[in-house]
Amino acid sequence: MRGIELKNDCIFYYGNTSGYVEDGTAIVDSMFQNEEFSQWLSNRKLTAKWTEGVFERLSKEGVLLINNERPVPLKDCRIWQLRADVSPECKFIGYEELKENFGEPDKNNYELVYEGEIETNDLESIYSKFNLNHPRGFTGHSLSMSDVVELYDDNGSEFYYADRFGFKEIDFEGKDQIQDINMRI
Repeated sequence: MRGIELKNDCIFYYGNTSGYVEDGTAIVDSMFQNEEFSQWLSNRKLTAKWTEGVFERLSKEGVLLINNERPVPLKDCRIWQLRADVSPECKFIGYEELKENFGEPDKNNYELVYEGEIETNDLESIYSKFNLNHPRGFTGHSLSMSDVVELYDDNGSEFYYADRFGFKEIDFEGKDQIQDINMRI
């Protein structure tokens, strides 16, 4: 049953956001109700609550309800990797080493290797996805130190530098770059 996955309390049925887990109960859209799915839930000791409209709500609103708390909006994702012509000394190094020797990460040294929707905002899950199971449209190498993950929505972007251990939030769009963008418009 590799087509059914649980990630960050969200259940995916063959790539479709089909439900979520809340307090040991799987709230799942009834259009996905079948023997395979029921067995999968039973194997994980989850009580199924088949409910109409879950898929539509999750897809339309782009939110996941996590443990009865406020909705967590899903953001889109961009992956930025250093261009081939950037000095090798700048590549695959930790944030503090980069900052000390070369300054802050410069967006002009990076190229976009992925842009699209993914089913999580969790940086560790994104790291795993872009190392083990590259999504369609990904043109870069496996996610590594010095790469930048951008999570964005209508409210703006957040940028995270892949560091030695975990991620470091960075300002990837410095003042000069923002002014340059405005000048082109």
